[in-house]
Amino acid sequence: MDGVARERVQNPVVLFDGVCNVCNQTVQWIIRNDPKGQFRFASLQSDVAEALLKDATMRSTLGDSMILIEDKRIYMESTAALRICRRLAGWRKGLYVFILIPSFLRNRVYRWFARHRYRWFGKQDQCMLPTPEIRSRFLDQMEGGKRPE
Repeated sequence: MDGVARERVQNPVVLFDGVCNVCNQTVQWIIRNDPKGQFRFASLQSDVAEALLKDATMRSTLGDSMILIEDKRIYMESTAALRICRRLAGWRKGLYVFILIPSFLRNRVYRWFARHRYRWFGKQDQCMLPTPEIRSRFLDQMEGGKRPE
């Protein structure tokens, strides 16, 4: 797990629900809009995510949230999404302006969407398998993280 610890310090890490269709599409969108290749990824179901979040006190709410680990801090829900946008190319950076909306309002919308995402967009039987071109950006691929069956 030492390699993951180094990645955690050097690169922002996005943890996502590996069986959620919306989450997988969001990861693909981040990759397309991250020409510098700053972000690393792991599914929330992986051993890598478990190790990175072992000290997190909010474990019970993690399944419904995309999580960003940046500069040794954990960001969840809308704050994670907006901080991710801030690092992307082009106009996407401008989405960060929504950080001015109080988090209790932003997260209310985020949680409502998260509760309905499986019903509206479905889910996969297993986590996404990254293509060979982007596999090195997935920590659970590098570290042999587990996948749900």
